Amino acid sequence: MGKIILVTGGARSGKSKFAEKLALKLSGNRAAYIATAQIFDEEMARRVKMHQARRKNFWTTYESPFDADKTISDAAKKFDVILFDCVTIYLSNFLCSQNVDDEQIFSDCENLIRRLIEAAKNSGATVIFVSNEVGEGIVPENKLARIFRDLSGIANQMLAQESEKVFLTVAGLAVDVKKLNFEI
Repeated sequence: MGKIILVTGGARSGKSKFAEKLALKLSGNRAAYIATAQIFDEEMARRVKMHQARRKNFWTTYESPFDADKTISDAAKKFDVILFDCVTIYLSNFLCSQNVDDEQIFSDCENLIRRLIEAAKNSGATVIFVSNEVGEGIVPENKLARIFRDLSGIANQMLAQESEKVFLTVAGLAVDVKKLNFEI
């Protein structure tokens, strides 16, 4: 049975860097990296290059902007630790590829995240999911941004529920919030 760890936080909170260090520690410096970003402009290309430079040669990278549940299963055949970076970009890819009504988008998103969770659980590996906390600011002014915010929140809750550990990163520091959780 695979293990799930969620690392979340705001933009530039240090979540990817923390998740990379955690994955290398757990794996003995031999881990898979599932990259979900698609490069459509120079700014995203710079971000991807920054992440690649930081990772050096310790990683085998799988690019998976879609169907990442299958990629998790494939990577688990060779690796005991898999880093999935990131859930919110993966959701963005999904959302931008859809042309259905709001209710269907939410249902399809939940199914998408369920498939990731099931793939991770069935993998036999430790899968570390990185995801942004996007709902702590003001309500976005446009419908697409509000849907994205809501989908991200739902995905994070689903992943957190199934995670052995949930780390929140703030200013480069990580706190295990599942350990601090108070259930009613």
